[in-house]
Amino acid sequence: MKQPYRTSSTRGFSRAVTLMQSRIRAGSEGRGFAETRLLTHWAAFVGEDVAAVATPVNVGYGRGGMGATLTILTTGANAPMLEMQKPQILDRVNGCYGYRAIARIRITQTAPTGFAEGRVAFAAAPKAPPLPDPATQDRARAVASGVANDDLRAALEALAAKVLSKPKTRT
Repeated sequence: MKQPYRTSSTRGFSRAVTLMQSRIRAGSEGRGFAETRLLTHWAAFVGEDVAAVATPVNVGYGRGGMGATLTILTTGANAPMLEMQKPQILDRVNGCYGYRAIARIRITQTAPTGFAEGRVAFAAAPKAPPLPDPATQDRARAVASGVANDDLRAALEALAAKVLSKPKTRT
């Protein structure tokens, strides 16, 4: 008996991951990352504290082919801290591969700003809260004016300014 022809349920659309998977793999393999999980889950492998100050740049294989060198990019001030943590980082990274693929770690220092790859932006800067307008600040001072303790008055002024500057929502 002949199988009926199966129609596609995607109606000609493909998932984005299937479209980009070969390009991502080719780009990461060009830098030596045969295992892309090391790049995409860097913080999970090395920990949040290390991932906040360092990022993997390259995996280089020597002529003998025994053990690769992982190059990590960091700012100059964090390099001594990472230097002391090399054995732990090495164990965690090799845990990603499942065997001792990385034999050495090389730490490259860079300035916080610079050219191309040297630009270091490991995490987004926290957004500064918007300052309330002067009329709102005056109303907040009036609310907290009866308090004698300076620290408590300043805290109440800040709280009142935030409450008064919050947009009104309809219920």
